[in-house]
Amino acid sequence: MREMLKDIYVSVIIPVYNAVDTLHGCLESLGKQTYPYLELIFINDNSEDGSLMALIDFAASLKESETVVVKVISHDVNQGVAVARNTGLEHAAGEYIYYIDADDWIDENAIQIAVAEAERTAADIVGFDWYLSFAKKERLMQQPGFSSPKEAIVKMLEGRMRWNLWIFLVRRSLYEAHIIRFTPQMNMGEDMMVMFKLFSLAEKVSHLPQALYHYGQSNEESLTKVYADKHIQEVTQNMNEVERFLTVGRYADLVRTKLDLLKLNIKLPLLISDERDRYQKWRYWFPESNRYAWKNRVQSLRIRLIQWAAWKRQFWIVKLHYHGVIRLLYGVIYR
Repeated sequence: MREMLKDIYVSVIIPVYNAVDTLHGCLESLGKQTYPYLELIFINDNSEDGSLMALIDFAASLKESETVVVKVISHDVNQGVAVARNTGLEHAAGEYIYYIDADDWIDENAIQIAVAEAERTAADIVGFDWYLSFAKKERLMQQPGFSSPKEAIVKMLEGRMRWNLWIFLVRRSLYEAHIIRFTPQMNMGEDMMVMFKLFSLAEKVSHLPQALYHYGQSNEESLTKVYADKHIQEVTQNMNEVERFLTVGRYADLVRTKLDLLKLNIKLPLLISDERDRYQKWRYWFPESNRYAWKNRVQSLRIRLIQWAAWKRQFWIVKLHYHGVIRLLYGVIYR
């Protein structure tokens, strides 16, 4: 296996901003990778804590490696994760691109398994499963299988499949041949926008039914995702770019039949709350999608119920779901 994959480099891009309290887990997992041909690109986005020093120390610890290249690149001013990812892409030279968030970690053989699958199948994109990781427990999060780009796009549109960058290994040529980049300052929904483009352009894809990534979360963070007006604007712009890109591509037919389901999905976090003003924001954000709240049969009955309740202003159901299901699940069971 090692001979088969010799000299096939993977560029791993890790944006870092004030992550010193959690960065150690990410660095440790990268240092233990069984796959030897790594280009680790850390983008220090003008951190104000000890993150930069931690990165410098980590780079020094690998300076004797004959196959691992470590690049630490610093921004003079904080520019956000979208620009940080673009900086990483501009410095990448590997055959494949992979991303890790600074507060997460991967299994020791994660990159080796993903590259082996990509080479075996000649896939442009390889996806896999992941764990939602708390202080003491983990929850396995399984992606649905897919065997074609169109199948993956349909499942993302319908809300059955995640588009997080860190559950996909992608050939760098897919980025470069089509100049795929993140939109500066649009730092929420940026992964959605880029992954839809990449799947739209891919010829072959593959899914591994194996969890390789650990998404670190505190219980409190897992209960409620902050969607300020600024975040809604950023997601909206990235959503509009997805619509524009799909409309002129080979999967234009999906825009007509599935796009409203995607809009329902991306605003769902507003209902994972007990705040009435967030429910109101849900109703007026992409209002054209609300009529599909009960019709998306691929979603669970629970999700369809709270979306229908928000549409019909039955906010007591949404609040009951939050306290009776979400807080119980993540506040008690996954502590």
